[in-house]
Amino acid sequence: MPLALLALAIGAFGIGTTEFVVMGLLPEIAGDYGVSIPSAGLLVTGYAIGVVVGAPLMTVLGTRIGRRTMLMLLMGLFAAGNLISAAAPTMGVMLAGRIVASLAHGAFFGIGSVVAADLVAPDKKAGAIATMFTGLTVANIVGVPLGTFIGQAVGWRTTFAGVAALGVVGLLGIAKLVPALPRPEGAHLRREVTAFRNPQVLLAMAMTVLGFGGVFAAITYIAPMMTHVAGYSDGAVTWLLVLFGVGMFLGNLLGGRFADRRLMPMLYASLGGLAVVLALFTLTAHDKVLAAVSILLVGALGFATVPPLQKRVLDQAHGAPTLASAVNIGAFNLGNALAAWLGGQVIAAGLGYTAPNWVGALLAGAALLLAVWSAALERRTPVRDSAPAAAPVPVHH
Repeated sequence: MPLALLALAIGAFGIGTTEFVVMGLLPEIAGDYGVSIPSAGLLVTGYAIGVVVGAPLMTVLGTRIGRRTMLMLLMGLFAAGNLISAAAPTMGVMLAGRIVASLAHGAFFGIGSVVAADLVAPDKKAGAIATMFTGLTVANIVGVPLGTFIGQAVGWRTTFAGVAALGVVGLLGIAKLVPALPRPEGAHLRREVTAFRNPQVLLAMAMTVLGFGGVFAAITYIAPMMTHVAGYSDGAVTWLLVLFGVGMFLGNLLGGRFADRRLMPMLYASLGGLAVVLALFTLTAHDKVLAAVSILLVGALGFATVPPLQKRVLDQAHGAPTLASAVNIGAFNLGNALAAWLGGQVIAAGLGYTAPNWVGALLAGAALLLAVWSAALERRTPVRDSAPAAAPVPVHH
């Protein structure tokens, strides 16, 4: 494994920690600012919208400079946003800090995915992408639970200050380990935009929005669901988030392994399984053991979709992968924003803390239907899809 992948994984660890830790600290933040839980949920939605906007914006700016330099700038922006959140006197300033940090997120994973894929042989690309995303999944096993514990014990501001420090470590790691890759020839905005003319790219992104939205519908409100419905203590939320992180880690490895060989069957299995588990979670949330198993499965099935969906976008975008890759990361977060908002709506409507699970099941089911449709379209137009598939080789070298 190239050491550069480790540097990318460190950056991913910091980003993953700040994205997910807010869910475990939602009650503390809401209490501190004197707002309701659904209102505090806007910190999840706001971050996700910032990723959606920041992914194409920062990637377009990044086409003018080398990829390593851009990755370092993004980690600097990420650290600054978390410092703002740590010191925020009001909920509005806290949200602004979240948005500043989120602007770096999509472009980091988008550009990082392309860099990771370029560092290895063609038949190992999905595995390399999965290695970078391992940082994101390990964040959920170590960073998020630790951040939640610190936030509950010492105060949530300390958690965000710690995440800002992680951003600085990520920046230094990239400076030291990632090779100085030249700006790719022909990396022009117009050329990158042409990737979106391919309906398969748009379908993969729609699958990303709906599939990952299914995960976030349930996980955004995991703290109140587990304490009010399953009967867990506030302290147990930390360990339930560890379980979610373990599921994400295993699912990401599984997705990376099979995406290089059997991409579409991997998507069918993970999306179908996710829809079923989320539907059942409405019932299993009332039992401590079954609720814990459900959280593990939601993490595993949700993240098993990440390497195949990211690789499918890179494959279908052909010679212009950078913007499409970043926008697909934005699509993950559009799903997060949509699901966090919908989950808040069904709770505010008085349907209870398990209602977001139904929202998630419907979103994941819709993603599965899109995957079937995408494969049917591909079978109908095999010549057009396969002809340009060999094109990326001269572009990158």
